[in-house]
Amino acid sequence: MSVFHDEVEIEDFEFDDETRTYYYPCPCGDLFQITKEALENGEEIAECPSCSLILKVIYDPEDFQPETTQSSNLLKLTS
Repeated sequence: MSVFHDEVEIEDFEFDDETRTYYYPCPCGDLFQITKEALENGEEIAECPSCSLILKVIYDPEDFQPETTQSSNLLKLTS
C-alpha cells in the first residue's frame, strides 16, 4: 500500500510537449513527474526523482485513451 504525499488534479500539473510529461513541484525542490503514456496506461502515481515522495494523480482515464481508441469510440457514437 502506497502512502501519498498528496492527491493532485491533472489540471494543476504543467505539461511539456517535447517530453510528453506532466510536472508538479515537489517540496524537495525538484518536480514530480508522470508521462502521458503512463496516464494512457491507467497509471496514477507521479514520482519525484530526487526524493521518496509520490503523488496520486486525479484524472479521468477516458481523457487519456490512445488516439485510435478515441476515434473508434467516436465512430460508435455517430453510427
